[in-house]
Amino acid sequence: QVLLVQSGGGLVQPGDSLRLSCAASGGTFNNRAVAWFRQAPGKEREFVAAIGWSTSGTYYADSVKGRFTISRDNAYMAALQMNSLKPEDTATYYCATRFGEPSRTIGDYAYWGQGTQVTVSS
Repeated sequence: QVLLVQSGGGLVQPGDSLRLSCAASGGTFNNRAVAWFRQAPGKEREFVAAIGWSTSGTYYADSVKGRFTISRDNAYMAALQMNSLKPEDTATYYCATRFGEPSRTIGDYAYWGQGTQVTVSS
């Protein structure tokens, strides 16, 4: 069992940057894929980015490619660096983890962080 604790987020202006962190407690990210999803008000939760364990390959939604970077800082910490933020990036962001390879499917992830709000507004 692993508990994910998120930090970061907040209110920023368009074009600004934010870094979200996801810390593993009671376990590590070893042998696990880590992903970020987001959910805007009135919309379904959607895939944002994922990183594998075996190859550390990274995967991104088209809407964030080139602006967001997912990383593993160590066995206990993962992050999502968000640059050139847009109003449409406003959402609650969730980190998630699973054993095995990364997936873009919400149901493939058993462990989730508590969510953190990101608001991009002028």
